This record gives sequence, structure tokens and C-alpha cells, in this order.
Amino acid sequence: MSTEKDWVYRVEEPHGSEGWRPYGGDAARRRGTITTDDHAHGAQYVAALVVTDLVTEWDLHGTSNLRHVRVLVWHETEGTPEDATFTVEIQPEIHAQ
Repeated sequence: MSTEKDWVYRVEEPHGSEGWRPYGGDAARRRGTITTDDHAHGAQYVAALVVTDLVTEWDLHGTSNLRHVRVLVWHETEGTPEDATFTVEIQPEIHAQ
């Protein structure tokens, strides 16, 4: 019995009144499939991997490149945002005076 699971993810950024759009210019890096083989590695784990990649990229390019994004994760097949198994939204730090 196989314990592998395919998780499909997509990274989006807000686009004003139009809602959300794919993040960045490299769609292949911001949409894809991650296969896990451990029951503890579910949708939250996959989202954490994607967010870690994003934050690492932002750190390499300086803090001015921080973006407001959301990561959506589905089991096996991409669907609508409402159908996502897990969604996490990341926002740049806001310093209120």
C-alpha cells in the first residue's frame, strides 16, 4: 500500500478589485505538485515548503521585495480557492506609528 500523496499548490498575489492573480513572472515555480510519503506531511507541510522558498527568495533580494501573497494547496487536483485543502496568506510586516 502506497502512502504517497500528491499536493497541488498555487501562489497568487492580490490584484485590486479583480481579486487575485498568479504571483510573479515564473509561473512554473509558483504552481506545481509536491509528492509526500509521510502522513505527517500534509497540506500545511506543503504550504510551509512553498512559503520557505518564497521567503528565502525575498531574503536573497532584500526586504524591499516582500509581497502580499497567498498559497493554496489541494489534494491531487487544483480547484477553486474555496475548494483548497489549506490556504495561507503572507503579508509584509506593517509597522504602525
